[in-house]
Amino acid sequence: MVKIRLARHGGKKRPFYRLVVADSQAPRDGRFIEQIGLYDPTRSPELFQVDAEKLAAWRAKGAQPTLTVRQLIDRAEASGTPTEPQQPTSQGASEESADVSP
Repeated sequence: MVKIRLARHGGKKRPFYRLVVADSQAPRDGRFIEQIGLYDPTRSPELFQVDAEKLAAWRAKGAQPTLTVRQLIDRAEASGTPTEPQQPTSQGASEESADVSP
């Protein structure tokens, strides 16, 4: 079964979580299929970002969110914080133009 769950990263006493899609038998911080968001409970206010398109796609495929992830999504929707897709950065374009010599 495929789950949408949190994978813990960060240092001791400084948790930082990635929202990942993983097989239910894989280790908590181990192998995952795709990263779809971030959660940082140490910030004020808490940081919760999720790619809504990927979340909807994985839910349509049958992936089940864990209780904690479901609560985080519900809290974000209730507070009016949109779960927006992450925008690609345009750093690659600026690096290419910076490297061009006449």
